[in-house]
Amino acid sequence: MDRITNTELITREIDAAPFAASLIEGHRDFGYSLETALADIIDNSISAGATEVVLEADTATEYPWIALADNGRGMSEPELVEAMRLGSKNPTDVRAIDDLGRFGLGLKSASFSQCRQLTVLTRRDSKISCARWDLDGVSKRNNWNLELIDSPQAITGHELLPVTGTVVIWEKLDRLDGGYDRNWDKRAAHMNGELAGAERYLRLVFHRFIEGKKPRLKILLNGRVLKPIDPLASDNPACQKDPEEIMRLEQGDVRIRCHTLPHHTRMPRERWEEIGGPEGHLKTQGLYVYRENRLIISGGWLGLARQTELTKLCRIAIDIPNTMDADWKIDVKKASAQLPAVVRERLKKVVERFLGTSKRTYKKRGQKLVDATRFPVWNRVQREGNIVFRPNLEHPVFRSFANELPEEFRDGFDRCLRLLGSALPIDTLHAELTGNAEAVHADVALSDELEIMVLEIGRTLLSSGMKPADLPDTLQSHPFLRANWDAVVPLLKNFIGELKE
Repeated sequence: MDRITNTELITREIDAAPFAASLIEGHRDFGYSLETALADIIDNSISAGATEVVLEADTATEYPWIALADNGRGMSEPELVEAMRLGSKNPTDVRAIDDLGRFGLGLKSASFSQCRQLTVLTRRDSKISCARWDLDGVSKRNNWNLELIDSPQAITGHELLPVTGTVVIWEKLDRLDGGYDRNWDKRAAHMNGELAGAERYLRLVFHRFIEGKKPRLKILLNGRVLKPIDPLASDNPACQKDPEEIMRLEQGDVRIRCHTLPHHTRMPRERWEEIGGPEGHLKTQGLYVYRENRLIISGGWLGLARQTELTKLCRIAIDIPNTMDADWKIDVKKASAQLPAVVRERLKKVVERFLGTSKRTYKKRGQKLVDATRFPVWNRVQREGNIVFRPNLEHPVFRSFANELPEEFRDGFDRCLRLLGSALPIDTLHAELTGNAEAVHADVALSDELEIMVLEIGRTLLSSGMKPADLPDTLQSHPFLRANWDAVVPLLKNFIGELKE
């Protein structure tokens, strides 16, 4: 049978435009959260050349609202109408190097994901323009007629409009009320909790824009200036940074730089916890992909490696231009991406080589603990391929106490110590160290217990021929004594002083 060509087909055309009410409701479910929606609006502000974004939220009123105002270029009325059009830009169009947009959907889809009424107020050359999408109105009319408002002074948040710039106002926040629409107090508490989570996200995603003495952008939330969260701890002198690698591809350059975070003991605890975030450093290790300095992916190895405790200090920053959006499959939310095959192959080698850095950081510290310890309280024993930890029955403190016991009680004392070793809570320790190692600490020693340990170890060392002058250096190599060294020093001085007498 001969194949019919297109020129031989008899065709008719019919208007199959989508129903406005159905399609615009569908744009509410692109997977935005409050934080990703706010970030998408701020992307537009950055693309408009803004140096300041003011985020205001009134959650305590009967009709709560959120507004984002920027001091960017603003828009004329025709530009505003185009910006409010769904799909106003083709993702294949060539973009300016600082353009963080992609599909021309962000303003609308991000806003609709959180509210049913989107109003945009803008001013350029002293002329104010205002437009609104009200989903309830679209549902009734079932058409694409955009509302243009000629009385902007009556709009909620109009006072936030700068001399030149734009204000985006969200009202009818049906996706943010938490189901507490009739309980104002609980609704406000829920919304404030959501905003608090979004605050951390914005500090992280835009950290390159808001950091430094003269930041490119200032973001304020209800009057507070947001401080950056750098997940790579780039400004910490103890952060290890490998030389930058550059992949020169047809669509632009991919820049790769490996970072090893400082050990938690070399960073203020507040900063360490801030970088780790709610999920901790174990979950946030991995790749950090930046698109035009805006963070797209924050952590995870995208199948290139496993998340382990020994690699939790590893971070790899990857910078890509907006010309690679299609190759990386950047989504509408600009919150996820996929590695192109050529980049994946290169990164696989980079990751394999780099992961040893973090492992060596921890293993080095662990090796010092084993090699430098004298008279450890616990012995590490290898038995039938397994590692076993046993109390050191020959520790001077244990032996001194046992020698003071009546003969018939000494075996019982040793059995108690061995029972302590066999009851070591390995599973619990592993869970704690895997999930939050920096929070696990040894118990605080009482002064009497510390004094006994110093005296007994000191006497044992002297009996083996050590000189009194060498005791401080040797005792300081013991991790338990080193951790309590301020209290040990006077005890040791008294002990050595008594020897001289």
